[in-house]
Amino acid sequence: MNFANRYSLLFLLATSLFTSCKSTEEALYSAVHSNHSVSIGKLPRLEQVVEAGPLNATEGAYPDDASKVFRQELAYHTAEPADTVEYGYAKLIITQAEVTRTGRGLQAFQMATLMTPSLFGLPLEWYRTEVKAEVQIINSKGEVIGSYTGTGRSKVRVAMYNGYSQTSAPRISDVQGLRLALDQIRPQLDTAAISLRAQLLAAGPSEELIGTAHTNR
Repeated sequence: MNFANRYSLLFLLATSLFTSCKSTEEALYSAVHSNHSVSIGKLPRLEQVVEAGPLNATEGAYPDDASKVFRQELAYHTAEPADTVEYGYAKLIITQAEVTRTGRGLQAFQMATLMTPSLFGLPLEWYRTEVKAEVQIINSKGEVIGSYTGTGRSKVRVAMYNGYSQTSAPRISDVQGLRLALDQIRPQLDTAAISLRAQLLAAGPSEELIGTAHTNR
């Protein structure tokens, strides 16, 4: 194989690896339905508030990913589904989002062998995101009546067939890290749900949004 043909083939193989693989949207948002570790309907309906902070500074997550994930979390695992009146706010604060890439030495080997190992499932690299998050429950008077924290550590492989593409893996890693952090927070909310519900109902329904909390960042 001459020089030009060899690198044309290499380019085509690399392109297929970067743009194919598993579905990004399915990986991001389908898993929320499968986790029922906490009974649905423990709290009255709450207004969603998100401060994404560090997650918006990574190369992966989209600006609205944190809001989408938190909205699903509240809808499927926390709030009374039939409620139409809001009794306060559930505020997600992401305090840390650190991304690392490991296994990048495999890339040189893959390139030297015309990406052949990738056809047999060898990954190109892994993305890992550690997300630290806090969820505050705030009553209609603007008082924080509960604060709960969790840490999520994701590991997403870049590979053909049994992994994700180079372009989608960073985003999936960020979102999975957030989901895992919320998985830690959910049981804490479940334990406190009876007390929180009583306090939220006692403060009454929300009349207007508090301060800057309505602004998703």
